[in-house]
Amino acid sequence: MTVPEMAIAVLLAPAFLYLVLRTCQVFLGNGQGMRAGFETGASKTIGDRETQEDAFGIRKTEDGVMAVLADGMGKSFGGKLAAETAVEAFLQVFEDETAFYNPQYSFRKAFNGANRGILKRLNGVQGCASVTAVMIKGRKLYYAAAGNVKAAVYRNRELVPVSSGHTISALAQKKYEEGRLTREEALSLLGRHRLYNFVGRDGFKDIEFFDAPISLYGGEYVVLMSDGLYETARWKDMEDCLEDAGDCQKKAYALIELVNRSQAADRDNASAVLVKCR
Repeated sequence: MTVPEMAIAVLLAPAFLYLVLRTCQVFLGNGQGMRAGFETGASKTIGDRETQEDAFGIRKTEDGVMAVLADGMGKSFGGKLAAETAVEAFLQVFEDETAFYNPQYSFRKAFNGANRGILKRLNGVQGCASVTAVMIKGRKLYYAAAGNVKAAVYRNRELVPVSSGHTISALAQKKYEEGRLTREEALSLLGRHRLYNFVGRDGFKDIEFFDAPISLYGGEYVVLMSDGLYETARWKDMEDCLEDAGDCQKKAYALIELVNRSQAADRDNASAVLVKCR
């Protein structure tokens, strides 16, 4: 190589490196909602309430993605503060990438941190939150829940709940399946949506964990939704939104628009968080 050729090569090297980096961004995502094979989206509405008490967070790393949705309850902004505190606790735990290698331990650490944080921050003010989080690593889905925020998976045109929740109705069904309630006793409790477990109370310890990780094959949507969404919108309408064309953010907007367009009285806060495994 002659001296002029070497000079040209040196001058062109930065441009070539920039082109390679831009190409990687196109195929791997630019970091805004896409990384390591995932796409995300989220949306919420205040409904007919005076305060938005839902909060959500998403943590993306090279090892996977974690999403959390908290539905706050309380007075004097207690619910809003509780939800925000819970989300902050999860984002802090999963800021450490090693958290993705021990899902159950990390979820428990985040839930306990959220509970302590709420009690400390509210300091006697009434406030608590339903919290559900999902983590995807290596095309395996892990989840943990306390309260009634639902986690569900959409594939093959079906939206299937994977979390049961901590309502009286869900507890009655579980006790019936265990043989600890008669059919008549269980039926009398079905339909009762009052919570018996949530984050932000002394003695908190009951967390619903995955029995085994759920395999994902690519193309599925993992959905977190507060009761303001799934108790207002029809399940079939939500499935139609997820089947329509568009990215995760567009689908999240569409889900929340089901609530905004609803004629239901006293609409609650409603939120949706989506993660697509590509």
